[in-house]
Amino acid sequence: MSARSPSSAPARLPARPMPASDVSAGVGLAGLLGLLAWILVCRSYPAIADALGLAGELSGARGVLSGPYAALAALVFTAGPMAVYSVLVDRVHLRPSTGLDWSSKRPLAETWPVSLVKLVGLWATFAALAALYGLGRWYWEGSYLFAMEVLAAALVPLMALSVPYVLWLDRFMVDQRDSTWHFGALIAGRPGWERGEIAKHARAWLIKGFFGAFMISILPGGFAEVVEADPARMLANPVELTMFLVALLFVVDVQIGTVGYLFTLRPLDAHIRSGNPLLGGWVAALLCYPPFVWGIIGNGNQILSYERNVAGWGYWLSGQPALLWTWAAIIVFLSAIYAWATVAFGIRFSNLTYRGVLTNGPYRFTRHPAYLSKNLFWWFTVMPFLVTSNSAADAIRNTFFLLLVNAIYYWRAKTEEAHLLAEDAKYREYHAWMEERGLVTARLARLMRALGRGGEGGRGAVVQPAE
Repeated sequence: MSARSPSSAPARLPARPMPASDVSAGVGLAGLLGLLAWILVCRSYPAIADALGLAGELSGARGVLSGPYAALAALVFTAGPMAVYSVLVDRVHLRPSTGLDWSSKRPLAETWPVSLVKLVGLWATFAALAALYGLGRWYWEGSYLFAMEVLAAALVPLMALSVPYVLWLDRFMVDQRDSTWHFGALIAGRPGWERGEIAKHARAWLIKGFFGAFMISILPGGFAEVVEADPARMLANPVELTMFLVALLFVVDVQIGTVGYLFTLRPLDAHIRSGNPLLGGWVAALLCYPPFVWGIIGNGNQILSYERNVAGWGYWLSGQPALLWTWAAIIVFLSAIYAWATVAFGIRFSNLTYRGVLTNGPYRFTRHPAYLSKNLFWWFTVMPFLVTSNSAADAIRNTFFLLLVNAIYYWRAKTEEAHLLAEDAKYREYHAWMEERGLVTARLARLMRALGRGGEGGRGAVVQPAE
């Protein structure tokens, strides 16, 4: 056969544009600035108290504001700027995806019967979550005690505020009978409820209840560590300085992540549009969080323990200043990517949910910036292949089980991918764009095709999950 002429080669299609993100970069930045401002106030509180002439126990003798309620207050300084930016700058409340039509205000006399059923469903949901918290022993010990205290104190105010909120919002909803109404109709014995809508409601609130309590429980520890730290003392010690910066970045992740779970408000276009319906998605995600993680992944005798007889990067690289500082920079960089991935979500962060499509920030370069950076972080910090016991068996076991943990995160990403691909055409466009042009994703996809198919054709899978 003769060689094909250049004119017979297929024409190359023009590059498709990156789909626009449903979340602007400014939302997360506003929350980050608010959080950092509050941290600065907490660290500077003794000087502020002295300058304002506060006497007695409120003076500088009290020290910095590093208690659990200061960590809780940080949520206000994080969520407030994000909500204001979303409404005033991005004007998200006007988007059709909110399900609201502000130009069509129904009379209260028309909407209140439906709102009443919805309130029944909402309050029954609160009762169900309270029962689940009561049954879970782990919620009544350790750091979870703080979360239970906060949620118990919030219950009555939430129930009271839900009445004017639901009555007001229902006057503008395009479809007033959402999944909460369907659950309320079931509880109240009203006709018209649908099983699929009730399952949707249950998934959304299980996600909020499970992850919300977990996130609140871990707020105080990291916040206190950051507020009480003395970075100046750490400047000469790369290990201590690195651990402080990592703690700060994890505080950013936890604070913004907690806002995402708690502020699922429809006027902010931050409501949960759907929870992952795949059982595999739930199993993969829950394996990564307590109480399930306590029996599976850890540094003791857990099934997937990868920290047996390890000493960490600071121990193995001590005495090598250049390498130590380089390694420290890599660890901080990976932590920064992880925090950036959460900040990019702004007010919409949460696991196992579809709340719009995010295509900016680190998600412009790879499918899973948080998962990728987190798993690399463990390799660089733990160094599981180096053990103090001089046992090859320990090194092999540690390495093997960390690889299994990496595999769980890969599985988790694939299940999230299946959920999002089924939900949104824009996400499917993002999926295709990332595989073709993503800085990291496209290269990994080509490598995996080459390894799995001998370099022949095919498409890999991509995803932008709630990390």
